[in-house]
Amino acid sequence: MKEERVHEQEQFWKNMDGTQLGFFLLEIAIAGMLKPDTVAFVCIGTDRSTGDALGPLVGSRLKEAGYPFVIGTLESPCDASNLAERLQEIPAGRTVIAIDACLGQKQSVGLYQVSNQPLAPGKSVGKVLPQVGDYTIAAIVNADGPKQYAILQTTSLHNVLKMTEEVAQAIFRAFPIWRVL
Repeated sequence: MKEERVHEQEQFWKNMDGTQLGFFLLEIAIAGMLKPDTVAFVCIGTDRSTGDALGPLVGSRLKEAGYPFVIGTLESPCDASNLAERLQEIPAGRTVIAIDACLGQKQSVGLYQVSNQPLAPGKSVGKVLPQVGDYTIAAIVNADGPKQYAILQTTSLHNVLKMTEEVAQAIFRAFPIWRVL
């Protein structure tokens, strides 16, 4: 059924701000008649790098709020070392929203690249990992450059926390946890 849905709609990649991100997620929720218990959030990243901590930070916020299907938190990250195994935890039949940090153009820092296509984690640092998700939220946490690992290590924690909160709030509004009951 998910394949049919993907083929019915035009595939896209768009940059947007935090407010637009909320509307993007609300469109997903309404179009698919989705509730929090029908969505799995795969939050990719590590707590060992400021710039790459956005995914686990979002995952921890969602888990603390009571979302039932969250993979990737500060306590139990989903990163390059365990991604394939962690993807096995996704319950069958769930719509998957993949969340990760990425590097982009200087003028795009603070924006979100969203898509109705899978996320390619590790791409900005040259890794080839399994693709994840039915939908993608890639937070542009810093400008790309020649030393991606160093850039992620020195990314502003303030900006990462701000973007974490924007993603979490957009999810809370689009998929209110009270709808689980």
